[in-house]
Amino acid sequence: MLALSARGVLPKADAAIFADTGWEPRSVYRHLDRLEKEIAEPAGIPIFRVSAGNIRDDALDPHHRFASMPLYILNQDGRPGMTRRQCTGEYKIKPIKKKVRELLGYPYPARIPRDVCVEQWVGISTDEFHRAKDSDVKYMRNRHPLIELDWSRSDCVRYLTSLGLADTPKSSCLGCPFHGNAQWRSIRDEYPEEWEDVVDFDARIREGNARANAFGNRLLGQAFLHRSRVPLSEAPIDHVTAAEWAARQQEVDENNGPVDPEELERGVADGCSPWSCRGSEPEPVRDDFGLAS
Repeated sequence: MLALSARGVLPKADAAIFADTGWEPRSVYRHLDRLEKEIAEPAGIPIFRVSAGNIRDDALDPHHRFASMPLYILNQDGRPGMTRRQCTGEYKIKPIKKKVRELLGYPYPARIPRDVCVEQWVGISTDEFHRAKDSDVKYMRNRHPLIELDWSRSDCVRYLTSLGLADTPKSSCLGCPFHGNAQWRSIRDEYPEEWEDVVDFDARIREGNARANAFGNRLLGQAFLHRSRVPLSEAPIDHVTAAEWAARQQEVDENNGPVDPEELERGVADGCSPWSCRGSEPEPVRDDFGLAS
């Protein structure tokens, strides 16, 4: 959308906002630098980088309130489960709202007049039209230009390729539990330092986040980044043959419930992007006046 706006296919955007969780792959930060230099700056479109902190550091800090990641849980009785997903609201939606308020000239705690709002573009393509959602506040009105252009993901890839951006990486936390095996393999095989980082994090959150443990609210079970609910260093992430998959699927069915093989390989289709989260609605986020939205 940034490139389409910079080249006049879409109206010129007033600004772009990148919500940084502090734990993106290095390739994402390099790509963002390139977009800013080669596309945004020549078109006069500022890119604002906003953040609510470093999600990895916060999870391991006993003195910091932590917004829960959707970790896979193995309960004491052997039943599988997942922790609540609060990270999208805390580390993406909240800082974006704060920046939008500043751009409108009504930073918290000022009330925004009813007739003041921004049109916010969200990059959902036709393949994912079911993920297109309205904003949860009146001063931000969501619009989905790629759907209006009738562009699929393939159309987006072709356009990026024509601009020399075929290697555009996926933006997500390094240790996001929604990764599929293909992404875990990519980190392990291509970025050994980042693989060491996520393996270490996986081991350190086995008993839950540090603040909960510090206050005596220990997890009644064990937490994992990989859906197999074994340590990431031992998780079955290598690509398997059809016969191997059939054998593994039986084991998965018995222990964790049925799994779509495509989702296991490619990851959760409905990830955790702002206003297009997995499931029907994101976790409730407190708005600027303390009301659940």
